[in-house]
Amino acid sequence: MDVEALRTFVVVAGTGQFQAAADELGISQQAVSKRIAALERHVAVTLVVRSSRGSRLSLDGQVFLPHAKKVLTAVEQAERAVNPGSRPLRVDVLNRRISPAQAVYRFYRSRPETDLDAVTLDKENAAQAAQAVLEGVVDASFRALPADRVPTGITAERLLDEPLELLVGPGHPLADAPRISPVDLAGHRIWIPGIRPGTEWAAFYQALSEAFGLSIDALGPNFGDEALMDALADSASLATLVGRGDRYLWPRTHDLRRIPLHDPTPFYPHLLLFRTGDRHPVLTALRDHLRTTAPRTPHDAWTPDWTVTVH
Repeated sequence: MDVEALRTFVVVAGTGQFQAAADELGISQQAVSKRIAALERHVAVTLVVRSSRGSRLSLDGQVFLPHAKKVLTAVEQAERAVNPGSRPLRVDVLNRRISPAQAVYRFYRSRPETDLDAVTLDKENAAQAAQAVLEGVVDASFRALPADRVPTGITAERLLDEPLELLVGPGHPLADAPRISPVDLAGHRIWIPGIRPGTEWAAFYQALSEAFGLSIDALGPNFGDEALMDALADSASLATLVGRGDRYLWPRTHDLRRIPLHDPTPFYPHLLLFRTGDRHPVLTALRDHLRTTAPRTPHDAWTPDWTVTVH
């Protein structure tokens, strides 16, 4: 079915005159007549009845009109969907508590007129998230992906390195330390529930464990962040690792302590994955914002060997 013929039919229905429709569409009256005739042949019914006083819809035309309008609306929506800037930028931030979500939120706060949509593909690993970007499910995703696993058609920019901190309760032997080296965590139990085999964060923490001789486990059920905070507050031996920009809340009575890591400082390398050549103006603005607001990476930064190089 010819979309232009449908559009012409809707305009004729609105104006009641072939010449008026031709003037509105910027075509000749003869072209209007040909389009209507072609549409009527396609649906095998008479849609428009012409008379000396103008044009009116037949009964079939009246039934057909709302459906034609719906088709035109769907076509317009489809066209807007592939026109950069005509729809919200859809960004996967993985988890709303962690650094990428907070960075996107700060970007939005800096320009609240921005049209974007933050989503969490928290069931997908990095490879699956990259595929979602390729397929247009999302426009961009924050992930940690080895350079040799970035698929063709995807650009990966390392725009959000996140330093890790140790999080412990007040009874932990390291609770009063102003900062600590990763090697000094050897022998301490570091619990990070929710690490799933095959995910990029599992690969990251495996590399961190091997580099510094740490004991990191995800044993036991994951009852959520609140349960983890409760466990840390009640334990004199349990610790976990969080990003400096991650947003976790706990009751004041928990008295949990964030302790910076240094010498070296482990960084979780969030990459921004997006389709190569994507010209969405909000994506361009987000990339510029991340570049200009990123803190300087310290000289003692550590990331896994497979990390994409900083651009």
